[in-house]
Amino acid sequence: MTGTAGEIAPAVAEAREPDFVQSLQRGLAVIRAFDAENPSLTLSEVARATGLARAAARRFLLTLVELGYMRVEDRRFTLTPRVLELGHAYLSSLTLPEIALPHLRDLVSEIRESSSLCVLDEDQIVYVARVPAKRIMSVSISVGTRFPAFATSLGRVLLAGQSDEWLSAYLATTELPSITPRTISTPERLSTEIERVRKQGWAMVDQELEEGVRSLAAPIRDASGRVVAAINVSVHASRWSLEAVRAQLLPKLLETAAAIDRNARAPAGA
Repeated sequence: MTGTAGEIAPAVAEAREPDFVQSLQRGLAVIRAFDAENPSLTLSEVARATGLARAAARRFLLTLVELGYMRVEDRRFTLTPRVLELGHAYLSSLTLPEIALPHLRDLVSEIRESSSLCVLDEDQIVYVARVPAKRIMSVSISVGTRFPAFATSLGRVLLAGQSDEWLSAYLATTELPSITPRTISTPERLSTEIERVRKQGWAMVDQELEEGVRSLAAPIRDASGRVVAAINVSVHASRWSLEAVRAQLLPKLLETAAAIDRNARAPAGA
């Protein structure tokens, strides 16, 4: 993501609607400053992560403590389970994970590798369903986990499903750090790769998010043909060559995506 959790780019700020409530935006930025790598933060660390003044960060933090979304101990703040309420309404209304999960379980049972369903949120992918294989991988993933879209097979499938105008703006503004030595990290190369994904209908990422991890993804479309989600298979490079991934896993992944598509488009009760 570009910028800190609480900063708003000048051009974006100027385009805000008159009814936009900046204090709400800042409060949400405080919540988003906490993640798996930063589960506990001091006031100074929150202020630095969000770009807020210490006094403002303190007011937001103490308000969240009063509301029960955060606790403080030894001057360090942590989120409470109550923050899960903020995403519960969205997950409760999202039927696609319910439709996809049986298919993901069947796929994982057959290939004995992990599979996930993701959606796109600005420049990140968000996991909304996951069936892990019984293997140990250093990337810890669960529902709600986020990764930068550009460095993942899921993200590239979702990016390929966006309009040319949206994609041009994305490529012009999104930071593309080299997460591993293999990561595609220039707009030109990423644009070329996304166009390849559009043409072939799937994406493969070889150790760009994490060394040793290969991932294959395919799109999930709605009744109008619009890409609304993506599913993937993640494997370790020591177990699967690129050729084996294409020959053995790709057909099964595409079959699973097609089955989810059919179920998602079927009328209720059909």
